[in-house]
Amino acid sequence: MARGPRRELAEKIAGEITLSDDPGATLRKWRTDFDVSQTELADSLDVSSSVISDYESGRRQSPGIGVVNRIVQALLDIDERRGGGRIRQHARVLSAGFDSDIVHALREYPATIPLERYYDAIGAVEIVGGTQDTVAGHTVIDSIEAITRLSSEEFYRLYGQSTNRALVFTSVTRGESPLVAMRVVTPTPNAVVLHGLDEDDVWEHAADLARIDGFSLAVADGDLSTMLDGLDDLP
Repeated sequence: MARGPRRELAEKIAGEITLSDDPGATLRKWRTDFDVSQTELADSLDVSSSVISDYESGRRQSPGIGVVNRIVQALLDIDERRGGGRIRQHARVLSAGFDSDIVHALREYPATIPLERYYDAIGAVEIVGGTQDTVAGHTVIDSIEAITRLSSEEFYRLYGQSTNRALVFTSVTRGESPLVAMRVVTPTPNAVVLHGLDEDDVWEHAADLARIDGFSLAVADGDLSTMLDGLDDLP
C-alpha cells in the first residue's frame, strides 16, 4: 500500500494504542478526538457497544494488534464518510513535523479571510482589536505541551508559512503563559485565541500585552472538536 496521510495516521494511532501503558484510555482518546461515539464505532465493527466500553475501561483484556488495526481502520472509515476532516487535520500537523498532542491543527488558506469570519467559525469573542483584520491560516496548540516541549525555533514553526494567522491556545486557565510567550516571540501573529475561557476568566494583564504587541485577542469556550470542525469548514 502506498504511503499517504491515512496510512501514516493509522500507523501513529495503532502504535500509540499498542505501546500505551493504558491502551483503553489511549483508544478512548483517539475515538473522542475523531468525535465518534462508542455505538457508532461498535456498529462499524459489527460488535456490541459494550465491547468498546469494556476495552476502554480495562474490563476486557487489551486488544491485540489485529483488533487495534480493525478499530483504527473503522475510525478512519467513519471520518472519510464524513468528509475526511480529521485525517486532513492530522496530515497537516504531521507534515509540519509536530506531534498531534502538541498541535491539534495547522492550516494555510488559499486567500486571506476577514478575522471576523474566523471568529464566527469558532464561536470566539474578541477582547482586544489588533492592527490587522484578516488571517490567512491558523494553528491550534495545546499551550502546556507547546510551552514545555518546544524550543524557540520549533515555536516559530507554529506560524506555518506566515504570521498572518491565528494562534489558538488550548488547555489554558487564565492565558498568562501564552501571552508572556508572545512577548518573547517576534513577530507576533495577527490574532491569539484563548480556548476554554470566557472573558471574565482571562488574566488581568492579557489585554494590555495584546495592545502593546498589536494583535487581536479573543476567547472561545466551545467544545474543541466542534471548534476544529468549524475551522475545517473555512475555505
